Amino acid sequence: MFKKLLIANRGEIACRVIKTARKMGIETVAVYSDADKHALHVKMADESVHIGPPPASESYIVIDKIMAAIKETGAEAVHPGYGFLSENMKFAQALEAAGVAFVGPPAGAIEAMGDKITSKKIAAEAGVSTVPGHMGLIEDADEAIKISGQIGYPVMLKASAGGGGKGMRIAWNEEEVREGFQASKNEAASSFGDDRMFIEKFVTQPRHIEIQVLADQHGNAIYLGERECSIQRRNQKVIEEAPSPFLDEATRKAMGEQAVALAKAVGYSSAGTVEFIVDADKNFYFLEMNTRLQVEHPVTELITGVDLVEQMIRVASGEPLSIAQEDVTLTGWAMESRLYAEDPYRNFLPSIGRLTRYRPPQEVQAGPLNDTGKWQGEAPHGDTAVRNDTGVYEGGEISMYYDPMIAKLCTWAPDRAGAIEAMRVALDSFEVEGIGHNLPFLSAVMDHDRFTRGNITTAFIAEEYPDGFEGVTLGDGALRRVAAAAAAMHRVAEIRRTRVSGRMDNHERRVGTDWVVSLQGEAFPVTIAADPNGSTVTFEDGHAMRITSDWTPGDALATLSVDGETLVLKVGKIPGGFRIRTRGAELKVHVRSPRQAELARLMPEKLPPDTSKMLLCPMPGLIVKIDVEEGQEVQEGQALCTVEAMKMENILRAERKGVVSKINAGPGDSLAVDEVIMEFE
Repeated sequence: MFKKLLIANRGEIACRVIKTARKMGIETVAVYSDADKHALHVKMADESVHIGPPPASESYIVIDKIMAAIKETGAEAVHPGYGFLSENMKFAQALEAAGVAFVGPPAGAIEAMGDKITSKKIAAEAGVSTVPGHMGLIEDADEAIKISGQIGYPVMLKASAGGGGKGMRIAWNEEEVREGFQASKNEAASSFGDDRMFIEKFVTQPRHIEIQVLADQHGNAIYLGERECSIQRRNQKVIEEAPSPFLDEATRKAMGEQAVALAKAVGYSSAGTVEFIVDADKNFYFLEMNTRLQVEHPVTELITGVDLVEQMIRVASGEPLSIAQEDVTLTGWAMESRLYAEDPYRNFLPSIGRLTRYRPPQEVQAGPLNDTGKWQGEAPHGDTAVRNDTGVYEGGEISMYYDPMIAKLCTWAPDRAGAIEAMRVALDSFEVEGIGHNLPFLSAVMDHDRFTRGNITTAFIAEEYPDGFEGVTLGDGALRRVAAAAAAMHRVAEIRRTRVSGRMDNHERRVGTDWVVSLQGEAFPVTIAADPNGSTVTFEDGHAMRITSDWTPGDALATLSVDGETLVLKVGKIPGGFRIRTRGAELKVHVRSPRQAELARLMPEKLPPDTSKMLLCPMPGLIVKIDVEEGQEVQEGQALCTVEAMKMENILRAERKGVVSKINAGPGDSLAVDEVIMEFE
């Protein structure tokens, strides 16, 4: 077994690999850029090596710099994580030439599966079900139209070297093929330096389901069930789960066996993933093979009890698999929510800055694992697990240079409903301040009826949130639960306030019992009856709720029991009440005496300032280009400027016709959210 492992990556996946290496008694080496000098993975590793400036193109993906770090530290093996150099054939070859083990597949497998056209041909030859389509290269739009007509509409135009949704278009007719072909070709050339295109049938009502495979260097290969990855935004996964709520055992077995056949056909070793598109009738078609560890691997680990990183390291050291196919059992259900540094209320634009508060929910293991990485017997039914894979800490900086994902929150339970409920509580318990984040959106999905029923496709987010995410409006039942909790919390705060003031002897008796709770545009008159064990809050219609909690005023997180059910609230103080966040909703909650509530109704509502004649910076970022001048007339949709954040360039366009009256920023300026870039007459 290796004595020293270098992790050629950063963030949460580097931390994840370090945890397993430490468990195995292997020393670890971290590499870091200028931006990651104080990063968590650097703190966790046994030693670290600086490899250059913040941009990945000058540090993390420069093969020579990684090779120099290996030589400097004497590392015997390299785990690439995912992204960066994880599927770079030249990197794998460089390691092989240097006599350093690559914790991943052979270079030939990376090459074969890295090209979408080649991989589909190999898959078809291996007996894997593939989407009907044209695997040869397509020269021009006329040929594309001819082929599309033969396949049958709708079709998908795809770049051979594509990834991340780039170079991809859906066409429903000839006109869309003609327009989309050239646009996709240009995009592919720009993104990958490779404009080769192919066309395949577009599967309607598609689910994205992938099979986890594991293979050694001795010809053994197994599959470890599937992951449902259909909840996607812009072709990027947001929520994953294992197993899939859609598959039956026969389909799972067929998909698994085909995935193993493909792995053997390319001489694969290590952990890998074969991705399929599955239609409404459970017909499945090969999409691609990812020759690396997947972001969503924890959900497979939670239902199988197999540490995939450990297995990758053992395979790379030449050990045969210690697990046979008949040893693989799927126990319970697991969910994963990706926590991103992005603002869901601003069309999910990236957010950067300092994490002024970062408190994940407490991690809980569902059951002990034995030395082989398997559950010791059955996972304990009735229990739940919480796991948070992260690469950040409170006080740390979220950089503009890398992927905005900062954590993967996972839950496990004996069944799907339990895993979803555990995720709801875990999301509500996750405290993040200082940056924009997608926790409210993740909570909204967990409560969405279509999601809880398992009726999902890759179009779920586009169909259910066509105008973007505008927050959550709580239903009457949930609203009353929050109102009752807020009334009970207010009573506790009032008792403390009177004690601190020293004005009253019998504090509890002097605090009122009648209150009006106002939230989400509604007002609930309530009466509170308190006793040593909690409070009973009664609404005007006679409905009563029992509240118990050990919350103390000033605590940022309140965990309460409302009629025996857990309610977790993120709490902030505002005059006359609380700012509360729960289940994706952000609420201003006022708790007033009946007289105060009566007077409050007479107060005029403060309107937000008018910014309709201003262009505001939608995210913290760098002004790359200003496309207009003062005094210039602009038309609707015209480009005004370009803002760069997290290495993505965002073009800001005019919403309506107007004249530029003042420009307040120029190229090279770093702006905060809502800073005024320019003004209009």
